[in-house]
Amino acid sequence: MFSSSQLSDDQKNTIRQWAEEGAQMAEIQKRMNDLWQIRVTYMDTRFLILDLGITLKTEVKEEPKKEEPTAETTLDADAGAVRVSRDEIVIPGMMFSGKVQFSDGEKALWYVDESGRLGLDPDTSGYRPTQDDIVAFQTQLRQLVR
Repeated sequence: MFSSSQLSDDQKNTIRQWAEEGAQMAEIQKRMNDLWQIRVTYMDTRFLILDLGITLKTEVKEEPKKEEPTAETTLDADAGAVRVSRDEIVIPGMMFSGKVQFSDGEKALWYVDESGRLGLDPDTSGYRPTQDDIVAFQTQLRQLVR
């Protein structure tokens, strides 16, 4: 098993520099072999990094924002109003499904099952929309499923 005590201070500083430049463990392992003919396993390299107190930089890749599948007809009234969208890909076993955001900002999944029953699955357990929001939701929903 390889130990950091087997390295000179210059070698340790060089490894720290490589890590600062963004080198990952496999690259550090390769450079140690190429430059100093020190052959270490990947695991030994990992322990060496830990012994030297080095934190390897990780690239943060920006993920493209996922858009929820909705029909082109998303009904959206004034800010603070009820907004309803319909999924292009319906939940299996349902005739229709989509999302709703109520005037207070609460969100829910809605669906109409094969028996024609409307269901609502709010993000917040036990949430109940106001009567005005229910009326607005049902009105917009009728327009979306026609």
